[in-house]
Amino acid sequence: MAEIKTTPIEGLLEIFPRIFPDNRGYFFESFREDWFKNRGDEEKWVQDNQSFSQKGTVRGLHFQREPYAQAKLVRVISGKVLDVAVDLRKGSPTFGKHYSTILDVERFNLFYVPRGFAHGFSVLEDAIFAYKCSNFYHKESEGGILWNDPALGIDWGVSAPIISEKDKLWPTLSEFQELTGGL
Repeated sequence: MAEIKTTPIEGLLEIFPRIFPDNRGYFFESFREDWFKNRGDEEKWVQDNQSFSQKGTVRGLHFQREPYAQAKLVRVISGKVLDVAVDLRKGSPTFGKHYSTILDVERFNLFYVPRGFAHGFSVLEDAIFAYKCSNFYHKESEGGILWNDPALGIDWGVSAPIISEKDKLWPTLSEFQELTGGL
């Protein structure tokens, strides 16, 4: 069975599956429904996504608004990323706080990000990134927080980040909070 670790922010989970190596290679379970049973996080997973990003890329911080909000279960297939989640849940005692973890192919670890969080990652080594989503992508429900908002204080671990034009235009956390109050 996988080792499931809680984080300082309620709802975020780090999952370390059991690896079965032998002289041919390895085997591991990259998803099991029972990892989430009895945790209040039972999701219906409806979409799998995969991206490739070169070292130095920063993607995020993204979310989708209700009724298209998404939980995500993320991992790397190759490479290494710094994965980040920011709590945007209205009334949460950790609203505006972030948690980050390194996902890499050597540890085979996964990160569960529930609904109500902005999510992003920086690429520390060229990476193939895979994620399950609990809802379909809906362009009109897409939102984000400025990746380098000083109020968040996220150290992305890259010196010359490669950022999409869209990700440069998201509001800061305080602008988002003033407009919406949270997710």
